[in-house]
Amino acid sequence: MEAMTQIGEPKSSYLLLDRGLQFRITDAVNSMYNFDFERAERGFQVMRYTYPEHPLPYFLMGLSQWWKIAVATENKSHDALFLEYMDRTIEKAEALLDEEPDNKEAAFFLAAAYGFQGRLYSERRNWTSAAFAGKNALNYLEMSRGEEELNPELLLGDALFNYFSVWIPENYPLLRPVMLLFPKGDQDLGLQQLEEVAENSFYARVEAQYFLFRLYASEEKEPFKALEITSYLHEKYPNNPYFHRFFARQLYAVGRAKEAMEVSLEILERIEAGWTGYEANSGRYASFFAAQYLDRMGQYATAKKYYLQTVAYGEELDFQESGYYLFALLQLGKISLEQGNNSDAKGFLQSVKQHAKRKHPAHKEARALLKKNKL
Repeated sequence: MEAMTQIGEPKSSYLLLDRGLQFRITDAVNSMYNFDFERAERGFQVMRYTYPEHPLPYFLMGLSQWWKIAVATENKSHDALFLEYMDRTIEKAEALLDEEPDNKEAAFFLAAAYGFQGRLYSERRNWTSAAFAGKNALNYLEMSRGEEELNPELLLGDALFNYFSVWIPENYPLLRPVMLLFPKGDQDLGLQQLEEVAENSFYARVEAQYFLFRLYASEEKEPFKALEITSYLHEKYPNNPYFHRFFARQLYAVGRAKEAMEVSLEILERIEAGWTGYEANSGRYASFFAAQYLDRMGQYATAKKYYLQTVAYGEELDFQESGYYLFALLQLGKISLEQGNNSDAKGFLQSVKQHAKRKHPAHKEARALLKKNKL
């Protein structure tokens, strides 16, 4: 493929590797991750004008929509535009592949666009479309291998495949028959590859860090590693609500409760002020972490305020079965008992029983408290 570079610049075999372009769009990419979408998309639109037949600007526009979705996945208002940009990415990449059948860059964009579509379909529990998109992504991932220069970008797909081809059958039994169509991966290798992408990639670095902190926080049970990554991401992109709330969550997870409370109060202030992307989902995390610290410090009146806020955010999102919602109600019941307000205590504890499954620890504790206090 002929290089798509401006006059006076050295040619690069692939636009993905054009260092000059990377330098020019660094601000736009950083703006996207810092939730300044207007500035980011202005930069991506200029790129689309400069390279109208290349998939890269369409992919970045789609990625911008993805981050609007990721912060509040229950909001489906960005789905259509996200899918439209990924479809355009696929269309442009297929055209490049038609012209040059061994074009590794075109295969990379096809793998990436189908992969992101699969992520959204999985989020929406549209398993048939997710499996179709995933199979296409894997096919093009195979095709895009073998280009050493592109490896830091391409390795993200490899890494995710290696990890999740093992993880999906273990966690989603219904998808086991689908995963039998694919070769089995290697989870340890997947983590190593994610670390490599996080260190060496330009376009895929933050996406790799996103997966790393999620995996370290949950599947790998490495909370301090997750904290290290979320701390870095929050420092680099301080206005990203997703990184902000996960930074608070990891502080809480490792027992740094006072810092978690301080970060949480900042999140709540931003929600109140209407900052982009700061909404009820961030609010229910932040309210709970703030309440927990204040509760432990014996500041029950203020703790109660934030527990009630956790409950309100949970009801706004219809997340009444979530742990934050149930344990906020449970703590409200305990505070009410401590304050001698048995009527309120009974109401909160009955709400726990109503919304929690019988085997849930909150349900068990609520039952025990109701029985012990003869409510």
